[in-house]
Amino acid sequence: MAHIVSTINLKGGVGKTTITAALAEIMAADHGKRVLLVDLDPQTNLTVYMIGEAHWKDLNDSDRTLATLFRDAVEPRSAGGLFDIDAALQRDVSPVRTVTQVDLLASSLDLIDIQDRLLAPSGEFLHDRVELLARQIEKISGNYDYVLVDCPPNLSMLTLNGLRISHGYIIPTVPDFMSTYGITQVRSRIAKFATDVGVDIPAIGLVISKYRSEVTLHQQMADYLQRTGQDDGLHVFGSRIPESGDIAAAAEFNDWGTLRQRYGYKGQYDALAALTVEFMGLVESS
Repeated sequence: MAHIVSTINLKGGVGKTTITAALAEIMAADHGKRVLLVDLDPQTNLTVYMIGEAHWKDLNDSDRTLATLFRDAVEPRSAGGLFDIDAALQRDVSPVRTVTQVDLLASSLDLIDIQDRLLAPSGEFLHDRVELLARQIEKISGNYDYVLVDCPPNLSMLTLNGLRISHGYIIPTVPDFMSTYGITQVRSRIAKFATDVGVDIPAIGLVISKYRSEVTLHQQMADYLQRTGQDDGLHVFGSRIPESGDIAAAAEFNDWGTLRQRYGYKGQYDALAALTVEFMGLVESS
């Protein structure tokens, strides 16, 4: 059975997409894992990161993104809907030549509008709509070792669909006040949702990202998170992912030769590789 993990933070710009992509690529290339990426974020960053804008546009124009799945729920256009998971599934999507076995279900900018329409007129969520993604993923999850879900920076119906299928979640955060402010609230809301739908969705851990070791605030906040995480039962990953121009440039869709070339030769790739090993150890031992 696949290990299904969501990546979430209500604050944008914390490295959520980069960490999700790097985990997938490193697990596939270095550890032989079969990984499915599910991009639920309407910003489509993970999708473009993995397949480029031209390929994404082709998928979007031909109704082969997750927007079609959710649109079918609010605009029934045929008895079975238009979404076809086999047509939507993009195989071996990484632009890194040494990476195979990473597949993708792509996002769409159309989800910006659709996510609001998934709510009932009263603003409450409809329980059957929390199951939309689950019904599709159960058809293919047996083909993978891991399914990684990139959630939007909110607790919309899209995020709830991602959490519904997840066995746990990670929270990437920059070690500053604004990025960490809502972590307690996120955990509380997810715990309530898990109770409502009758599943267990534990926090796997907190990933410190965009870390600048020369900045006193980052050092102090990272150390504080490490200490308080133990008290709160929240694991804080030992590998701190550095702020790096190389990692930022990795988002550009290029013909990357190796993972080190994509993520950086000066310790950046090594930090992500160490995070991946620690992540797999936690997930597979739970």
